[in-house]
Amino acid sequence: MEHFHGVYNYYGDDSDYSASSDEGESWLTILQRIKENDRYAQELDTDSYDYNSIDNMTDEGWEELGRDISNNTHLETVSLHEGALNNHKMRCFFRGLMKSSSIKEFHLHDNELSVSVVRSMVPFLQNADNLTYLDLDGNGIQTKGFNMLFRALRNRPIERLRCDRCEIDESIEIDNEHMPHNLKVLRLSGNGISTDGCRGLAKLLQGDNSTLRELWLSDNEIDDEGVEIMVDALQNNTSLETLNLRDNEISVEGMKACLRLVNDISSINATLQTNHTLTSLHVKEIPYVSLGINDEIQNHIDIATSTNRHYENKSEAAGRRKVIRNQLCSGTREKLATLQGVDHSVYSEIDPLHLPEVLSLIGQHHGHAELFVALSSSIMTLFSTVNRKKCIQQQMEYHAAKAAEHRAQLEELGTELEAIEAAEGNTGNDEVEHRSNKRRRKWWWGLWG
Repeated sequence: MEHFHGVYNYYGDDSDYSASSDEGESWLTILQRIKENDRYAQELDTDSYDYNSIDNMTDEGWEELGRDISNNTHLETVSLHEGALNNHKMRCFFRGLMKSSSIKEFHLHDNELSVSVVRSMVPFLQNADNLTYLDLDGNGIQTKGFNMLFRALRNRPIERLRCDRCEIDESIEIDNEHMPHNLKVLRLSGNGISTDGCRGLAKLLQGDNSTLRELWLSDNEIDDEGVEIMVDALQNNTSLETLNLRDNEISVEGMKACLRLVNDISSINATLQTNHTLTSLHVKEIPYVSLGINDEIQNHIDIATSTNRHYENKSEAAGRRKVIRNQLCSGTREKLATLQGVDHSVYSEIDPLHLPEVLSLIGQHHGHAELFVALSSSIMTLFSTVNRKKCIQQQMEYHAAKAAEHRAQLEELGTELEAIEAAEGNTGNDEVEHRSNKRRRKWWWGLWG
């Protein structure tokens, strides 16, 4: 087994490890290839090897393996998960692993790691030039470890961070100077996050530089106040596409706030200005048979986010579709208005001069039956809001604008004519011709003045 001599140092002299088993040789083989910087050794996954071979490695062995990985330029994925290493061995490992130019994914889930391990990881995280995925699910890093992690990852290439079931609760500290500016996916399900935690997370969603596309917060302790904080942060957000809030402490009022975020029925302008980026907003899982108002609200949320998904990156088109589908369909609007406490007719917002166009849209998209309902609903509004004086004023403004346009054209033509006459030398001495031209221009100015 001389070809394994480089990695025997991973085991103590009194180790009962035997290199004669096929599984042992497989583990030694991958370690040797990593040490030799084999270009084809691109993944290290403890699931693929014998547990005893891994468990028998000494503290010094894990530290040396860390150094070998630091010097390797081909290894892309490291998976040390599900009890592969305890806190002590993980700290030894990161004592050697201080940097990497090749690792893209690091899987450390379900090892029951503590805050101290995150602290030992910091040098590596700050010097991992290509790390885009980090999985720490099922570890006890707590809020302190998460905050430390976030600071270490600032300005790094990390795109996906998983911290489900990590005992994270209130004091999440996030500011613009200490956040990963390339982060696209953040998973924090199964923690103890409540209102204060939402205040910290809301900072990730504010500003033009927000990059987050997915935020998973299911199975936490978020209530209606926390929902309002998230909703406020998302009013002008144009990056987040998925928000999961299932299995929290959200009441009907919190769900209504989520509905208004993606489909506010209080006015046509409010509908146009709702969030058109979210394509998935889960607050409650709908059963096969709808059971109550929460299910109804979630259904309306799903319809709105489906519209966003259909018109991805086309906010104006999504807003227009929501208005046509929800404001101009009497049945749908009645349901949404009841849920959102809106008690005025949509036709009270519509300028009577635009009513024919609106009725045309209704007939085109909802059919003749809905058009009849719209005519019946709008006729009283039309009679009560049409103002003859306003119509006359609008017509006068229109014709005045046209007259001004013609006067400007006439002046331009007169100037051009004088220039032509001057060039041809016809400004001459013929007084009669001169007076005739003056009278003609005076008549034109009188006509348009």
